[in-house]
Amino acid sequence: MRETVEVTGCNLPVYRYNNDGITYYEFDSRGCEPPVPMMNALRVLELIDDTSKRMVMINMQEPTGLYVKLQDYFLWEVTPLEYGDVKVVFQKK
Repeated sequence: MRETVEVTGCNLPVYRYNNDGITYYEFDSRGCEPPVPMMNALRVLELIDDTSKRMVMINMQEPTGLYVKLQDYFLWEVTPLEYGDVKVVFQKK
């Protein structure tokens, strides 16, 4: 079951759900202008404090600027979506 969660500093809806013992926090930043996607991602990533949690970011393109900031702390997997959009799943190293 997916539920909306309040995340301080986010101006996009964030949803939490569980799947196979993993808690996911998901938001969709397609259609948002920078720096909105990165600012929301940084707030949600504060919740990813162990390997049993993931952040799912749906975005218009890969957030390469975010990757540079996170490469020492997080891993990510990118799934291409329709129309050039991407789904990026982040997890703690």
